[in-house]
Amino acid sequence: MTLPVDADRLRADIEANAAFGRVETDDAEAHARTNRTGTEANRRARDRLVERLREAGLDVTVDAVGNVLGTWTPESADPDAAPVVSGSHLDSVPEGGIFDGPLGVYAALEAVRAMRDDGFEPERPVGVVSFTEEEGGTFGNGLLGSTVATGELALDEALTLTNPEGETLGEALDRIGYRGGSAVDAATPTDADGDPATLDPASWAAFYELHVEQDTTLEDAGAAAGVVTTITGITHCEATVEGEANHAGATAMDERTDALAAASEFVLDVEAAANEVVESSSPSAVGTVGSLSVEPNATNVVPGRVEAGVDIRDVEAASMEAIVDAARDSLARLERERGIETEFERPFDVAPTPMSDRLREAAHAAADAAGREAIDLHSGAAHDAMRVARVTDASLLFAPSRDGISHNPREWTDWADCAAATEVLAGALARVADGE
Repeated sequence: MTLPVDADRLRADIEANAAFGRVETDDAEAHARTNRTGTEANRRARDRLVERLREAGLDVTVDAVGNVLGTWTPESADPDAAPVVSGSHLDSVPEGGIFDGPLGVYAALEAVRAMRDDGFEPERPVGVVSFTEEEGGTFGNGLLGSTVATGELALDEALTLTNPEGETLGEALDRIGYRGGSAVDAATPTDADGDPATLDPASWAAFYELHVEQDTTLEDAGAAAGVVTTITGITHCEATVEGEANHAGATAMDERTDALAAASEFVLDVEAAANEVVESSSPSAVGTVGSLSVEPNATNVVPGRVEAGVDIRDVEAASMEAIVDAARDSLARLERERGIETEFERPFDVAPTPMSDRLREAAHAAADAAGREAIDLHSGAAHDAMRVARVTDASLLFAPSRDGISHNPREWTDWADCAAATEVLAGALARVADGE
């Protein structure tokens, strides 16, 4: 089954969305946008999506955390059947690229339009979703809309999260008209008491998300699409090293308790632990100390305190634990050898998430039917699909990324590659919506 994807229509949608929050640069190859939840750019992007969903004949719902869902229910479909849904997000990191998120939203819409234009008659409704605040650059830690919708974060708690200016998410959504659907004349889900509620992905038959790869596996292989086997687990740790601040000139080298020197060994120990795991058991494991806060941070003072942020990821939970254990062991050694004091916390931990075998098989079948090469690979970044996978079957597909660049104005996926991956998505959605 091959469906007629309109590459020009898809491109026009992505380019139009890129205008909301566009950042002008002197680089001719750069295409930057800053589209943060609650901004005017975000409102305009949402408004345009709602307009395009309605133009395509979809019924629009906006939930209490701002997630937007368009549902196509043709006469062939049982309106009470669990829908097949696809989508991603519209928000961006500061000065991010134009494909990360919007490709998945508008590819899902293009898949529905391709089914409609081809006269395809699915047995189930088909939905297009845009989740709120996936990037986590403004409210929370990321994947916010899907986390609330799947019940892993309470709605009331989410709505009280604040942006750097102190405005709550609820206030921001009210201001742009997307805390429920009344402002855009759309339906709003309600709970048993009739209060505004969120979407319910647990009621979906399946969920597909198409995203740019953000790596070079597809580009190196010359493949049109990637079918993700597992989305990496992520754990964030916070290590604190306490030494003693003292005069850099008057303190002899053998009398120092240098927190930064100790922290430097910790950084190298985390790197060594990750490399050991890669060599011995799991090539996809990574460990990064990505942030350091040094006090008092003065050139002429021996550092007295360092806070280090650690990011550890892999598709195998045991590998992540091995690196975490090595980080703890490193701090214990540094206490013994350097006389410093340490603390270690693990505030954020998400387990690796396998994708649905059923949906992966449908994606490969769609690629074969379209004459497109699709390969299996893992995702080293988090995506909304990992949240939805906790309540229903979910699948993550990738389109190639030039040079693997993402979260950057030079992020780029060729328009032909966007269309090819969308063709695979459309075929997979059609198969699942038709009961295959």
